[in-house]
Amino acid sequence: MPVEAGQCAAVRLLVGDADTAIALRSGEVPVLATPRLIALCEEAAVNAVAGHLKAGETTVSMKVQLDHLQPSAVGHEVTAEATVDKVAGRRVSFTVSVNDERGLVAAGRVTRVVVDAAQFLTKCG
Repeated sequence: MPVEAGQCAAVRLLVGDADTAIALRSGEVPVLATPRLIALCEEAAVNAVAGHLKAGETTVSMKVQLDHLQPSAVGHEVTAEATVDKVAGRRVSFTVSVNDERGLVAAGRVTRVVVDAAQFLTKCG
């Protein structure tokens, strides 16, 4: 079955020391790092289209636009959700959001491109 608007997925993360800005060298405070937050949104987007691609296909990241609105400390659980907004040829656009028990942590958009995995890897050489 093809990728269609409305498909969604969510992933959860219990924020640990390895997820902090200090650990990822993106800041000097022990809170959920923005790069880790982006990775979580990408994971949710990948999961939203899992099972809807042809054999040998995958998606690769093209664009991420994310507003990181509030910090999440170690020990907080965050949930990232991704919903397919639009499919335009090989491009798949997602609305993403991340929440913790206090509310909205981040919101934005992710665009991924459907590629043939083997052919894509030939471009790395």
